[in-house]
This record gives sequence, C-alpha cells and structure tokens, in this order.
Amino acid sequence: MADPCSFCSFTGCVTKHLNLLLRVDFDRHVISGRVALTVEALEDRFSALTLDTKDLKIVSVSANGQPARFSLGQKHSFKGTPLDITLPFDLSRGQHVIVEVNYETSPSASALQWLKPEQTAGKKQPYLFSQCQAHHCRSMVPCQDSPSIKHSYYAQVSVPKDLVVVMSAVRDGHEVDPQDSSRLIYRFRQPVPMPSYLIAIVVGALESRYCLNTTVCLCVRQTETMLKTAEDLAGPYVWGQYDILVLPPSFPYGGMENPCLTFATPTLLAGDKSLSNVIAHEISHSWTGNLVTNKTWEHFWLNEGHTVYLERMIGRCMESEQFRQFKAMGGWKDLQDSVNTFGANNPLTNLVPSLQDVNPDDAFSSVPYEKGFALLYHLEELMGGPEVFMGFVKSYIQLFAYSSVTTEEWKNYLFTFFKDKVDVLNKVDWNAWMFTPGMPPPEVDQGKTQTWICFDQDLNGFKESDVKTLSSHQLIEFLSLLLHEDALPLTRVKKMQEVYDLNACMNAEIRFRWLRLCVRSKWEEAVPMALKMATEQGRMKFTRPLFKEVFNFDKFRNEAVKVFLEHRAAMHPVTSGLVGKDLKVDGSNTASQ
Repeated sequence: MADPCSFCSFTGCVTKHLNLLLRVDFDRHVISGRVALTVEALEDRFSALTLDTKDLKIVSVSANGQPARFSLGQKHSFKGTPLDITLPFDLSRGQHVIVEVNYETSPSASALQWLKPEQTAGKKQPYLFSQCQAHHCRSMVPCQDSPSIKHSYYAQVSVPKDLVVVMSAVRDGHEVDPQDSSRLIYRFRQPVPMPSYLIAIVVGALESRYCLNTTVCLCVRQTETMLKTAEDLAGPYVWGQYDILVLPPSFPYGGMENPCLTFATPTLLAGDKSLSNVIAHEISHSWTGNLVTNKTWEHFWLNEGHTVYLERMIGRCMESEQFRQFKAMGGWKDLQDSVNTFGANNPLTNLVPSLQDVNPDDAFSSVPYEKGFALLYHLEELMGGPEVFMGFVKSYIQLFAYSSVTTEEWKNYLFTFFKDKVDVLNKVDWNAWMFTPGMPPPEVDQGKTQTWICFDQDLNGFKESDVKTLSSHQLIEFLSLLLHEDALPLTRVKKMQEVYDLNACMNAEIRFRWLRLCVRSKWEEAVPMALKMATEQGRMKFTRPLFKEVFNFDKFRNEAVKVFLEHRAAMHPVTSGLVGKDLKVDGSNTASQ
C-alpha cells in the first residue's frame, strides 16, 4: 500500500524517533538545524530511503556518523521534492540506522507563518506558529511525512531570550544557548509515537494564564470535566499534559489537536459555548486521530467522523441526548453545504475519496466529519443504541491504539465485534456510504435530529424578545435554516436587523451566518462588514464563504478580489492559496476572466 500524498515508502523502512536541534531566525524567517531520524529497516539488504521535503535547503546527510550520498528529485506541485538517500552500508531487517540531515527551511515554508510584532496582541515581539496537517511537516522537517508512520520525538529549539517556545510535547526545561548568550534553548520530549503532521511549534512572547476572560474561565473548568468524561467513554488519556493555546487571528482552523497543546482560534472567545465545543472536539482527537490514526488522508473520515461522534457523546453525557440531537442536525446542514459547494457528483464528497494527484488541502471539507458521523450514527441505531455502539468505538480505539488504520481494517473489526449482527451489517449499502459522492443513502433516518425549536419563517410575527430567549446554538440553527432557503428579499433582511439588531452580535458563528445572509440578499451595507470579518481573522470556515458570497454579488466582485489581494500577504499560506482559487485569482495578482 502506498500513500498518494507522500514520496516515502513505508514498506522498506519506518521512522521510530526524531531528534530535532533547531534554531529559529526571525530576521530571515527560517528555521535551520539538524534532524536525526532513527530508522528501522523492514527488509533485508536495505540501503536506500526517500524522505519528504518541500522547499528545504539540504546541507548534508550522514548515516551513523558516516557521510551518505543524497539527491533531490523533481519538484511536485504540492507534494514537494523527494530526498533520496543512499546509505554507505546495507541493513538487515530489524536493524536501525540514525540518519542525520542538516537543513534550512524556506521563508515561504507552507507549514510556518511568521508574524511581525505589529501583527500580534502585544505589538512588541514577533511570533511564529506551525500548522503541519495534512502534508506540510515536510516544509519544516525532512521526514516520512505520512500518517501511516508514527514516531516519538525530542527537540531542542534556540530562540531569542525574550521569547518562549511551546511544542506538541512535554516541556523539559530550558537553558542559555552555549553558542549565543542572547538566546535560550528550550527542550521538549514526546514519548508517545505520533504521526509527523502532529509536530507543532509556537514561538512568541507567550504568557501562561489560567483565565483570560469569563469565557475562557468557564472553558478551563469544563475542560477537566470533558477529559474525565472522555476517559470514561474511550479509555485512559496517554498524553500527559493538556494545554490550550489561543493563536493569532490568521490561524486557519477552529482548532488543531496537537498532542499536549491544542491550538484554538481567537474567534471562539466571543462565543458562550463555542470554545467548549471546539475543545470537546480537540480533546476527542486525543483518542481518535492522535492515538488511532488514518493510514492515509483518503481515510480521513476515520479521524474526523469518530472524533465528531465522541465529541457529541461527551456533549450527551454533560448536557443531554437532546443536545446531541441538536448538534447532529446542525452537522447535517454543514454536510449539505459541503456537498452543494463541491457538487453532488464530485468524488471529493465520497466518504473515502481517491487522493491520487489531489492536494489534500483541496479535499478538506465537512464531509469526513459529518458524513462520517452520519454513518456511525446510522450504525448506532442499527446495533442497539449509543451505549452499545460506544462499546465498539472504545474497543476499536484500544485495539488499534498507537497504530494507523484503513477503512477496510475498521470495517473488518466492526463485523468481528458485532459478529452476532452480521446479517444486519450486510444490509448496509457500504458502497453507497463509502465510494459514492453526494449525500448519504436515503436509508438514513434524520427524523430523530429534528430540533425542539420551531421557527416561524414569517418574520412579521417576531419580536426582539423571541430571539433574546434563544441560546447561541439555537440562533445559529435559525440562521442556518434560512441559509438553506433561497435568498431572502432585502426588505425581510432589513426587517430582521430592525427587530433583532444582529449587526451588534459579536459571536463569530452567528455573525458569520448573518453576514452571509445579508450579502446573499444583496444588502450593500453588509459588504464592508463581511469583508472586514473575512480579513480580521483567518479561520477558513469563515473567511472562504464570506469572500465567496461577496464575489458572487456581481456589483462587488472586483472589490472582493481587491480586498483579498491587499490582505493576502498577512494570511496563512493555506488560506491565501484556497481563497485565491475561490476568487479565480492567478499568480499575477489579477482576477482571471
């Protein structure tokens, strides 16, 4: 089996450990240093291996201290460049070799975003953060950059003494850099084997605070409860510490499940429960994704579908079954949005898509999350309810812990676990679920996920007091329902603003849906607000649809392109690349006709 998103072969050898010695240079926007890979041969007479790299400058390569021949292959548009290494000796199966690579990253490394002091909250110090998922670690470290390969890692990172380093690992102290007294070296160790995409680094004037505001205070208290609930559901938490780092606004995702160090978007701080929802999701990844991992990105639903399922089971334990159903209903609409965006016949809406010659960034959507959840929820109903099916999920996690799996392996174990219900499982249309584009098969009964709130679509019957009694979840659901209808008449949208004053709402999830609704109804006054939200934060869930809504408003199409070009340099590389495609902007900074 091969990984279509990687040059490395995981049949010949496997990386067991990485030892990183890095120096962060904020003046040149590069990381330089050395990685020592402990590699185990999986076959006899093993003498050559290939590592993934992307825009790296390779200085030298050695094997067990002896110089090794190396060459860089042809550059691929998104996979980067293979680094072919010939060992100065042969290995037998089971033997280990330490391959050392001295290298330097590019200032445009796709895993790294460098922020100037004025782009940070403190305005005094620069900031660096990484985002390696799905295939960007190779722009930061030469490695076998495939989720099929798991390894532990140690790291030593030299930075200016005014700055602090954190990583997806346990902190192991710091000391003055012996080669430069104006710098400190921070040490980290991650003893639990994990895939390369979970290596993460942040450098900045970081502060540890128990509470930033009441939202974070509430979330910190809930985090301990969530972790305990997740352990009851899925088994022991193996990662030692659990920290949450709120990143700068340009961070492209809601959260990132880096072990020991969950990344969170600052857009969550204005919401009452939004932060807790994201943290429940990222905590769940500690089992589904980090402990049991998809073998290639074609099986991404194994990570995300199970994580959404576990996240909603945590919500069920802490809130109610009603709450879980409500969240499932919102997820079903997100899935419909993704299918509509891609097109119902687009193979990227398959639960298990082929990623041959497909950039995994382009395939990212709510499909693996919500179509995956829908399948698990459907199986839960067939197999006997949430308690019964959660027993399978826990058993699956414990069986495949510390390894990477395919959909076929998951399915085989499902049939083994429910061996007394094989006849029921055989009636599931597996081909329709796994390998057919569009929405799931019609056999799925979404009746249980009907909300307990009934919205009157005739807005004349609404008063301000009606909305004030709704939770943020309910208001989000209300706006989502309206977004699934044809564009509202402009007079109706203006009436909603008059009655509800939604322009004043700062909850990012609500504001995002409200502004989309306004622009779609061609309310010109909403366009500057939509573009402001699209650029003052970089979470792709918000930024891409907002830009697209303005772009689809013919009168403001050029304005959308103009604003994007003005802000592109400050965006995360993944975000700017995908928004550029959405707006049909080519590399010469013009909108293609």
